[in-house]
Amino acid sequence: MSDIQDSEANLPKEPGPAKPASVPATAADATGANPASQATAQAVPPVAASGVQPGPGAQPAAQATQAAEHQPPPQSALPPPPHHAGDAPWAQTWKFFAARMRALSDKAGRRVMQRTLKIGVSARIFHPESGAKGLRSKTLQYLEESIAQWVMSRDVLVFMIPTVNTNGLVHPSNIRLRDYAKNLDGLVLQGGADVSPQSYAQAATRPEWSGDRVRDMYELELLHEFIEAGKPVLGICRGCQLINVAFGGTLYQDIATDVPTAIPHVNDQYDSNYHTLQFPQGSSLATLVKTENAVVNSIHHQAVRDLGRDLSVEAVSGPDQIVEAIRYRKAPFVMGLQWHPEFHRAGGAELLDCTPILDSFLRAARETRF
Repeated sequence: MSDIQDSEANLPKEPGPAKPASVPATAADATGANPASQATAQAVPPVAASGVQPGPGAQPAAQATQAAEHQPPPQSALPPPPHHAGDAPWAQTWKFFAARMRALSDKAGRRVMQRTLKIGVSARIFHPESGAKGLRSKTLQYLEESIAQWVMSRDVLVFMIPTVNTNGLVHPSNIRLRDYAKNLDGLVLQGGADVSPQSYAQAATRPEWSGDRVRDMYELELLHEFIEAGKPVLGICRGCQLINVAFGGTLYQDIATDVPTAIPHVNDQYDSNYHTLQFPQGSSLATLVKTENAVVNSIHHQAVRDLGRDLSVEAVSGPDQIVEAIRYRKAPFVMGLQWHPEFHRAGGAELLDCTPILDSFLRAARETRF
């Protein structure tokens, strides 16, 4: 025997529980139960072996053991259900509708992106002539065909934007220029008459350079509304000068007079008068046209003098450094070109192909149409 067994053998025996007098000894007790019977008796649950009588309706020990084996385990012992709490019926319904709404939103977004662009072009203004009859006695607003054709060459819709007069006595209207800015995707400021020196707080040095103050006011408001709406703007010739004036810049009223060393920027050849361009370091225009030998037409006697705020020079005339392109730095796309890209043939070897500039303008229109 081990030491443990020896110590256990020497311990005094505790008297076992006395059998209830009311329970008769079985035949096995009288004859000396076999070991198997004793083992069975020891396997009786403590309640049965404690000498306490089971109450009325209690099951015998063997039946209780069998019933316990067939009872389900407690809830805490069960494995987690195959679905999460978020998969309740209302949550499933919400997920379905959310997925449906995302699909509809994506579809609507694709439709918006695929919708044909609508580009507005500012109007040229013909003012009534004194003593004239017929159309010449009326105010006319018109669009030069080449600029419309150039923009439409990229399969977009072109709309001329007329002036608005909310105080009209004959045909009053509540339409504002901001309504055009809201509903169109971009603006092109076309060329035409001189910008009035009054628009940049100067006086005309000669009567023929007084410009068109009425058109200035109309286009300055139009430009402001499109910029406020986050829409792209492309200014052509006069449009380039107007963008500079809109941000506080000034103009040479006449290049030949104000810059005697400059090359002729306008002559009788009209759109056949050419000169080269140079691109300052960091010019975004240079990255668009991807050429260092750009040649453009020149049909202007006025030009940018003092640069307006938040504007940067994108190109200059090679021979005399007259500003030929500007960009407003605080908008996705607001650019002015001093030459007339609508008179350049796309893919032509002689003059700069300005299609990449147009495509960049239209790309900005697509990206900001929301």
